[in-house]
Amino acid sequence: MTTADNRPRPSRSGIEHTDEPEAVRFEHVNKSYGGTEVLNDFNIDIEAGSMVSFLGPSGCGKTTTLRILAGFEPVNGGDVLVGGESVLKLPPNSRDMGMVFQSYSLFPNLGVSDNIEYGLRIRKVDAGARRRRTEELLEICGLTGMGARFPHQLSGGQQQRVALARALATQPKVLLLDEPLSALDASVRSSLRDEIRRVQQALGTTTVFITHDQGEALAIADRVAVMNDGRIEQYSAPHEVYSSPATAFVARFVGSINEFAVGQDWTIRDRLPIEPAPDHTVFVRPENLSITSAADGFLEVKHSTYTGERTMVHLGLPGDHKARWAASLASVDADDLQPGMRIDASVTAEPALRLDRNDADAEGVPA
Repeated sequence: MTTADNRPRPSRSGIEHTDEPEAVRFEHVNKSYGGTEVLNDFNIDIEAGSMVSFLGPSGCGKTTTLRILAGFEPVNGGDVLVGGESVLKLPPNSRDMGMVFQSYSLFPNLGVSDNIEYGLRIRKVDAGARRRRTEELLEICGLTGMGARFPHQLSGGQQQRVALARALATQPKVLLLDEPLSALDASVRSSLRDEIRRVQQALGTTTVFITHDQGEALAIADRVAVMNDGRIEQYSAPHEVYSSPATAFVARFVGSINEFAVGQDWTIRDRLPIEPAPDHTVFVRPENLSITSAADGFLEVKHSTYTGERTMVHLGLPGDHKARWAASLASVDADDLQPGMRIDASVTAEPALRLDRNDADAEGVPA
């Protein structure tokens, strides 16, 4: 490598980086609390400079995964590598990780700039470099002009931006975000989610984002790791997790899904069967289910949920009060569909997933 290769590299934001982003790898990691197994032969490769969301129900092991990476939890077996080097023997303060939690954990007696500079002061970075780094982060995190304010003078979203800037100030190898948006209201969450993604892309920091919110996981990440019971069910790009789920658990957990029991020879050109068939279960997203009014239709409109541009039409069997399926329609197309109306349904695209019916039933329903 030449001398020029070692010079700081500017990002699109103008902030200089002295290090390339680092890849993260979990190799055959096992973790138990007493007799309770939390991670079982857990493996994942996180590409340097990427953002990965860990998504799953409560108790699936996603936060434990982050705490192991940060150094807050030991493992019972396996290894964790950052930049190709094991970090298991390093204490948390030597792992060079930036962390942002659900609670902002700002120092209430320090102003915004001093909160951001805190880690740099601990590392004895000179005052000029601290000031430059802080000003850069105030700008990129949307906090320009707020450096002199105290945390109590900021909104929740602004406080979380300060927490993000503080975590990034020391140019960590890996940024860890543990449910950072869950304490905020919906409109702020959406805005700050986009800001976090913008900052991450600008800085190129390898980032792990823990969330139970499906929309956040799909919107913010390069890849999503869907976890269940201490293992990864699928690790793919967001659109693949949604449109091509690898397992019945992923299909049921991510987004809304319809399940129809069909015969082995059934194709999307065929009518959906009135009676369940014993062979296969097909998983169909609501936007891929088309419905038409039909006096002898085998389904019945139960109720509709209007959300603006789209309306979710909930369907069931005639004479059964329960809504079992749903079709997502443009609201203008759903206006004439009233409760009690008989309809026919057809599938307009290949099912998201097709399984042997016994295999689909064996996986059960996500908690």
